[in-house]
Amino acid sequence: MQENEIQQELFKIVKVYLPQDVKEDAVKLDSHLMQDLGINSAHLVDIALDVEDAFDITLNEKDMEEMQTVSDAIKIVSLKTS
Repeated sequence: MQENEIQQELFKIVKVYLPQDVKEDAVKLDSHLMQDLGINSAHLVDIALDVEDAFDITLNEKDMEEMQTVSDAIKIVSLKTS
């Protein structure tokens, strides 16, 4: 899977969990999921589960800790799908 395909899919997943006061165009590669986008910890778990389903991968605790930004998520998915 190409990195731009991973990025597009991750953007779709993240946008579902944005708070109402955050616009979808706020999602950027360097967006911090909690600090910049206001995603709460419960929704981070939901995002991780959706990422696992979408890419048919398993995320471990270390992956979850390292998934701070959208770019981090892309790197993790790229490594797990290669």
